[in-house]
Amino acid sequence: MAPTDSPSFPLTKPTILERRHMAQSELFAIESLDLRFANGAERTFERLKGKGRGAVMVVAMPDPDHVLLIREYAAGFDEYMLTLPKGLVDPGEDIITAANRELMEECGFGANRIEPLVELSLAPNYMNHRMQVMLASDLYERRLEGDEPEPLIVETHAIDDITGLLARDDFHEGRAIAALFIAREKLRSERESDSWW
Repeated sequence: MAPTDSPSFPLTKPTILERRHMAQSELFAIESLDLRFANGAERTFERLKGKGRGAVMVVAMPDPDHVLLIREYAAGFDEYMLTLPKGLVDPGEDIITAANRELMEECGFGANRIEPLVELSLAPNYMNHRMQVMLASDLYERRLEGDEPEPLIVETHAIDDITGLLARDDFHEGRAIAALFIAREKLRSERESDSWW
């Protein structure tokens, strides 16, 4: 069978033989899984489990041609990075409310129009994290105090210049890149049918 062919039989998920809690932080639990696959092979996998509330990332459009990006400290790289506003969904929030709150906290804007765009995962082989990407427009000024340790720098960039953003050293988060490409294609399609702005 060629590598690109789909198997002609249904895949059977491995059996979890043992599950061990390895460590816990404020955001994540590390879990070890002893697995037996359908072919008899046994392996131990480790995974990060989030708290399960989910997260949102916002493609906020102040006008039909531009998107808001934030510059914030990324501890994983120990550097400041350019990315899209994002954050966890708080208890009791739906994803639209969470997206609007994060936009107000991180960019100083709310949105009269927010719609789900796509769900993205990150490193699914060892994380169960899912990010709901939201498309926001018809913005208005509104700032809420968030949990950021310092004020975030908000920048406006042309959504059609993703190539220019990718040439920068400070813009490389995969989820933000995917979100911008998906949003740009959706906006182009809707402009052709005049259904967005």
